[in-house]
Amino acid sequence: MKNMLNPCLSVSAGVQQALEDGRPVVALESTIISHGMPYPQNVETAMNVEKIIRENGAVPATVAILGGKLTVGCSPEQIEYLGKKGLAVTKASRRDLPVLLSRGEDGATTVTTTMIGAAMAGIRVFATGGIGGVHRGAETTMDISADLEELAETPVLVVCAGAKSILDLGLTLEYLETRGVPVIGYQTEELPAFYTRTSGFRVDYRLDTPEEIADAFRTKLACGLRGGMLVTNPIPEEYSMDPEYIRKNIDEAVAECERLGIRGKRTTPYLLDKIQKLTGGDSLKANIQLVYNNARLGARIAAAL
Repeated sequence: MKNMLNPCLSVSAGVQQALEDGRPVVALESTIISHGMPYPQNVETAMNVEKIIRENGAVPATVAILGGKLTVGCSPEQIEYLGKKGLAVTKASRRDLPVLLSRGEDGATTVTTTMIGAAMAGIRVFATGGIGGVHRGAETTMDISADLEELAETPVLVVCAGAKSILDLGLTLEYLETRGVPVIGYQTEELPAFYTRTSGFRVDYRLDTPEEIADAFRTKLACGLRGGMLVTNPIPEEYSMDPEYIRKNIDEAVAECERLGIRGKRTTPYLLDKIQKLTGGDSLKANIQLVYNNARLGARIAAAL
């Protein structure tokens, strides 16, 4: 691992060589490994995502905090470690970085901290499942994901299947518009809703090829415009869940979450786990497939850049 002259950063030799050679690299988060699903399915999924990125012409760079280093390009052994440790790994957002790094601890990177690690290493593309956003009832709780602020500040293109459907999607789009983040629909004019292909909300622009998306992001960087770009990629049709069915289960999960008084960073993992149980595991299968789909697109956009 190299430190890129930053004592807090550790970049794997393979990722660093790819960056020096000008080859496409795609960043990946680690919260999905430690908090997204049980072992060993979490490790299998993470390794499959890396395999898909390689098959589509790019180099994968899974990001995590390990031993007090923001590690970009985790080894298979490190991914196995994160998968086995699971929920015992701290879910790390921007506010957690100073303490975890100074203490020499481990952390699973969210969308926010993965973007930070990617930008520090010089990686421009990041593929994930879904971003965080404005939570339901945020007008009273002020529960708004740090992902949105990071998208407004950090120059990384994020490929996702939309914002997680447990959120208030309308308010999430309004927040992104206020912060100047372009929301692109890949081959769609409608914002995908994570488990489903439709949400009833429109994206800012529809772009139909990885090359068009790469051109738009390259232009954004050339103009010196701050922040990233959000590319929303609908879950493949065959894995899309019935909107009414998933909405019913989300409403039930949200109601229970409120009844139990669950707040903050515990909210999303709790809701996703509850929805998985309510759907008999179908939501987890959909989640895995949309991540694979985003990895493919992320690699193609990185290659086009």
